[in-house]
Amino acid sequence: MEKIGKPASAFTKADLVRYVEQEEIRMVNFMYPASDGRLKTLNFIIPDGEYLDTILTYGERVDGSSLFPFIEAGSSDLYVVPRIRTAFIDPFAELPTLCFLCSYFDKDGNRLQSAPDYTLQKATAVFRNVTGMEFEAMGELEYYVIADNQRGFAATDQKGYHESAPFAKFNGFRAMCMNYIALIGGAVKYGHSEVGNFSLNGKTYEQNEIEFLPTNANDAADQLVMAKWIIRNLAWEYGLDVTFAPKITVGKAGSGMHIHMRILKDGVNQVLQGNSLSATARRAIAGLMALAPSITAFGNVNPSSYLRLVPHQEAPTSVCWGDRNRSVLVRVPLSWTSGKDMCSQVNPLEAPVNGIPARKQTFEMRSPDASADVYLLLAALAVACRHGLEMPDALETAEKTYVDVNIHQTENQAKMAELDHLPDSCAASAVRLQEQRAIYQQYDVFTPATVDGIIRMLESYEDAGLRAELAAYPGMMQALVDRYFYCG
Repeated sequence: MEKIGKPASAFTKADLVRYVEQEEIRMVNFMYPASDGRLKTLNFIIPDGEYLDTILTYGERVDGSSLFPFIEAGSSDLYVVPRIRTAFIDPFAELPTLCFLCSYFDKDGNRLQSAPDYTLQKATAVFRNVTGMEFEAMGELEYYVIADNQRGFAATDQKGYHESAPFAKFNGFRAMCMNYIALIGGAVKYGHSEVGNFSLNGKTYEQNEIEFLPTNANDAADQLVMAKWIIRNLAWEYGLDVTFAPKITVGKAGSGMHIHMRILKDGVNQVLQGNSLSATARRAIAGLMALAPSITAFGNVNPSSYLRLVPHQEAPTSVCWGDRNRSVLVRVPLSWTSGKDMCSQVNPLEAPVNGIPARKQTFEMRSPDASADVYLLLAALAVACRHGLEMPDALETAEKTYVDVNIHQTENQAKMAELDHLPDSCAASAVRLQEQRAIYQQYDVFTPATVDGIIRMLESYEDAGLRAELAAYPGMMQALVDRYFYCG
């Protein structure tokens, strides 16, 4: 879309109509996320500029009852209206095709209050209005690539972290995914192979990760949804299989969707104060600690999610936070606060660098996985951080839940016993969401219908005793994995 000659945020309808005519675009796709977290698509053949202007202005009708469980079939019509700034060329289409992400409107022409993307927009607007600051986020998207067993240079089982070719077999595929994501507007930070790799039933399973740069939470959600769409479509073209499922077999690394957050005021990152974590960041983390038991209702939304959230893995089970600690729920990653100029130490020709790149500092929620509706998940995290900034005892909560040890080691069990624990099932998450729902509904961010729908969905799995059943009947796990293999 470089030929338009301006950033996507400045696109207008006239720009797109002119672009379609100049580039002989034949088709337009409207794309919008539904309750299963996946993008849905509506195709238009474009006969002329007038028709394109019409659909860009007025959108189109869709059956909301087929997209969301909270919408009744008797009054199901919704509008989908494209967001002009999201325009991108479909890299997979045979016909030249221009795509847009869309937002939902109700019969009265108002934004659909329960729509996931609008829930996130409300959450970030309330965060701004209440705190005077901006909530930003970025995601780490983990997934497994699956293919027939590859010959030679076998990777070491569960030692695939940052592995290079030829021991990592799908680095080229990941690089192509990253390129496509960037072409459609995604702000990619980096990609690498991850810990998980193994062979099973004649197949090679290799775990990968693509991580994004921080941006406003609404764009961060769009990028994650689009990235999953890109990765799946490219896998299909390559003859590969891909899964974002949180767990696919016993004893092997599960896949998460860690979310990094930062808080800005007047463009300045508030997470650090000097060389230390700021009071603002600690208060926000306290909100994540307070709502952690119900955040799983948004971030871990099918029974296989809770096969990953088990002790003695890198996935968290206790409600705590710490610095550089991968066994905790919220991690504050290593920051550039040593005051040492590392660049000139290894590059003597470079001038010394002064100062701290404070914009880089984030804090990371490690419980979510890609089963989540990313819009609702980021909305819940924004609510939690805002709640922490409003809590009178936030700093005390942060102090009580801070740990500087590996909580899975035996000698630290006394500390672990003092901490609250994450729910162990969808059913347990539903209970905790019911207990804390008023905080999510405060300021009309989450509608009661949205919360009711999430609780009903979680309860429908009837998985309260799942871990005990799996211990008694280990073969059940594979059936569970197969059922939710393509979740999110």
